[in-house]
Amino acid sequence: MQHFKVTVNGKVYEVSVEEVAAGNMGVTSAASVAPVAQAGPAPTPAPAQSAAAELGAGEQAVPAPLGGTIMQINVKTGDRVSKGQVLLTLEALKMENEIVAPHDGTVGQIFVKPKDAVNTGDALLSLSV
Repeated sequence: MQHFKVTVNGKVYEVSVEEVAAGNMGVTSAASVAPVAQAGPAPTPAPAQSAAAELGAGEQAVPAPLGGTIMQINVKTGDRVSKGQVLLTLEALKMENEIVAPHDGTVGQIFVKPKDAVNTGDALLSLSV
C-alpha cells in the first residue's frame, strides 16, 4: 500500500492506494480519504521590487519594463556600464527584449538570475550614478 498527499482545489488530502490484481477491482469507500490540516498558506518568495528598498546611497534600480522571464545577464556586480549598453535580456510575449543602461554607472546589485520570472516594475539590478 502506498500513501500520498493530494491537493484538490487548495485542500490537502491524505490517500492510501492499494494495488489490486486485474479483474479484482473494487471501490474504496470515501471514508478512507481523510483531509489533512494545513499549517497555513505556503510562503511566497519576496518580489524582486522589494529588493529596491535595499538600495545603497547613490544607487538607482533598473526596473523591468514588462513582465517576462530573464534569459541572460550580460553584466556582473562592479562592472562599469555606459548609457545604452545591454544589461540583460528579458523574454516577454515570445520576444527577446534587451534591457539597456539608462545612464552611465557601475552595477551595484543584481536582483535576478536567468529563468526568473519578473513583473512590470520589478527591480532587475541597481546602478550607482
